Amino acid sequence: MSQLAGPLGITLTAVGQHLEILEQCELVTTEKVGRVRTCRMASAGLDALERWVRDHRTEWERRMGRLGELMEDGQ
Repeated sequence: MSQLAGPLGITLTAVGQHLEILEQCELVTTEKVGRVRTCRMASAGLDALERWVRDHRTEWERRMGRLGELMEDGQ
C-alpha cells in the first residue's frame, strides 16, 4: 500500500480506507501475504456499474434534458 500512498500524496490509512470501499464495490481485490498486500483490478464491479448505468440512463437523460429546459427558460 505504501507504493500507492506515495505518488498519491495520501496516508497509508487513507489508502486502506479507499481500498476497502473499492473491495466492497468489487472493483478491486486485495490479498495479504506476510507483510505485503497485493491489489488487483476486478471487473465484477464494473459489470454491475455498467448494468446500473444502462438501466438508469434513459431516466437521467430525461431529467438532464428537463433541467436544461428550465435553465434556458430562466435566462
